[in-house]
Amino acid sequence: MKRFWTWLLSLFGIKPSVLPQELIDNTTAYVEPEDYDPTNYIDDDYMPDDELINELDEEDEEPLERLSSKFAVIIGINKYDPTLNSDLNGCVNDAEAMYKVLTETYKFPHDNIRMLTDFRATRDNIMERIEWLLEHDIPGDELVLHYSGHSSQVRDRDNDELNDYLDEILCPTDLDWDYPLTDDDIRWVFAQKAEDVFLTFICDSCHSGTITKAIDFSSITPEHPDKPRYIKPPIDIKSREGVEPLPVHKIGVIDKNDRDIISQEHVLLSGCRDDQTSADAYIDGKWQGALTSSLIAAIKKNPNRDWSAIHADVISILNVGGYSQRPQLSGEDNLIKGRTIFGA
Repeated sequence: MKRFWTWLLSLFGIKPSVLPQELIDNTTAYVEPEDYDPTNYIDDDYMPDDELINELDEEDEEPLERLSSKFAVIIGINKYDPTLNSDLNGCVNDAEAMYKVLTETYKFPHDNIRMLTDFRATRDNIMERIEWLLEHDIPGDELVLHYSGHSSQVRDRDNDELNDYLDEILCPTDLDWDYPLTDDDIRWVFAQKAEDVFLTFICDSCHSGTITKAIDFSSITPEHPDKPRYIKPPIDIKSREGVEPLPVHKIGVIDKNDRDIISQEHVLLSGCRDDQTSADAYIDGKWQGALTSSLIAAIKKNPNRDWSAIHADVISILNVGGYSQRPQLSGEDNLIKGRTIFGA
């Protein structure tokens, strides 16, 4: 056999002296060195290959920082406690219309919008969604809160003492006059807004108890009478106000006399002045909020404008429609002038 290997390899010019001894001896194809010990190559920290790969991937993988984006909470409430006799007609339509304009015109991601309508729009759910909205804190984030429904005013209690002012309140579907959703609640959540995050609050309702004196009957038809988006407090709650007029803490508006707050760091578009009604109206063949429908009409004309221009257009559209209500716009100049609404 040795001669055979010598002859075969000589054909390729290979000298037998360089052959491995194990081949010359016709033993195995490979023989481990005498000092080879497999245990020398496995230490106590040995782990299977798949676990090692996963661990290395986790070490190399750094969390991706989210880019700024757009988020919204949209609330529309038609249905209230039947004993209040205060159901509305156009608030859910408002919510649907706002969802459409935010997603289609201003490219809000569908997954970044939370909606509450009718019996799901409880006090707790509303507060939970607003808190969720204000959790987004990447500089440049665009946050929108839109509310369509009833509002009111109450003189709230601080323990056993009556406050020396009236609170404007939003009216959730489970309205509790002894546990209202007040301007203080909204203000507390708004105070959580991160720096360089943009917040817009659109409130299509009215708060003042004098609003029934200011309904413009020119816009009312017998078939579809307009309704004010205001619920009058029951007599036991109303009696707290006393005889003398009290100052009002306005919802979404920063009190300039509060030394703890420097400025209103959000845009507020409210439905009307204190002495006016914000109408739930039959417009273009369906029930809508006069403010919301006019806002969307102004956006359709030209969406790439600042709040100052949009606001002026909204008032013009309401005038043409025969509505006397004057939506109120407030916020710092750098938020309402020169910056396109909703970060378009």
